[in-house]
Amino acid sequence: MKTIRNFFLAIAAWAMMSVSAIATDVIVVSHGQANDPFWSVAKNGVDAACKDMGVSCKYTAPGTFDMVEMAKLIDNAVSQKPKGIVITLPDAAALGKSVKAAIAAGIPVISMNSGSDDYASLGISAHVGQTEFEAGVGGGQKMKAAGGKKALCVNHEVGNVALDRRCAGFKKGFGGSVDILGTSNDPTEIQKAVAAKLGGGYDTILTLGAGLSGEAALKALEAAGSVGKVRLGTFDMSPNMLKAAAAGKVEFLIDQQQYLQGYLPIAIFAQYMRWGTMPAGVVMTGPGFVTPDNASAVIKWAAQGYR
Repeated sequence: MKTIRNFFLAIAAWAMMSVSAIATDVIVVSHGQANDPFWSVAKNGVDAACKDMGVSCKYTAPGTFDMVEMAKLIDNAVSQKPKGIVITLPDAAALGKSVKAAIAAGIPVISMNSGSDDYASLGISAHVGQTEFEAGVGGGQKMKAAGGKKALCVNHEVGNVALDRRCAGFKKGFGGSVDILGTSNDPTEIQKAVAAKLGGGYDTILTLGAGLSGEAALKALEAAGSVGKVRLGTFDMSPNMLKAAAAGKVEFLIDQQQYLQGYLPIAIFAQYMRWGTMPAGVVMTGPGFVTPDNASAVIKWAAQGYR
């Protein structure tokens, strides 16, 4: 009898160990899809950190920029009871209830990429990224120094508060006339929308995402023969925009180092799970500026999925 009892106890212990082994330590809920050029680099950072730190992870995102769906993904993550949740925070009002529910359930949350101005109000202790308004100011100052007078800020995710702040910061730093062009995140539609504005006397264009609006705006300028006549700058990086910068077609790329935005939250949670340590405030990963002077050096790292 004792032998049989011990056998079943062993089976129960094995089952508990198996459940523990397959449980996810950290769930990442992003508003950006892993197949997007920008977000694929961020996911590379997540994957590398999970491997380096020995942490089991899951990366999730809605199929499109959809705050209702993203809130559901956060709620689903909470129901799985991970040891930590990493989120992007493009809209604190839309996601706040779900974030607070996670914290109330005793699950620590770190925000990354979007949310540098809103994370603390939701009870999140740390954010990994750049301060978007200040990054926009820096871009505006560079365009002003280059001689810009009338600018267009192309927003491909209307409703993403972080992108709104980028345009607002750019407007402050630029000092001249700045109009906001709201578009969808369809590159063809963006190209058409930018092309339609080129006769409006704009000498400067800032886009808020290299792989989508940046490349689309460059195509519009190339088709119109306006490369060099209209200055183009963008947030973030993509292989094509890096090549364009190296060729002198782009004034700058504002680099927030999304690889680190994916990597560092996982590394932080690994230490938190071991020692209970947690940083407070914004862990800055940018902004940095990639220009025609240094673009060639960055290209090799981008080709390997690090930039």
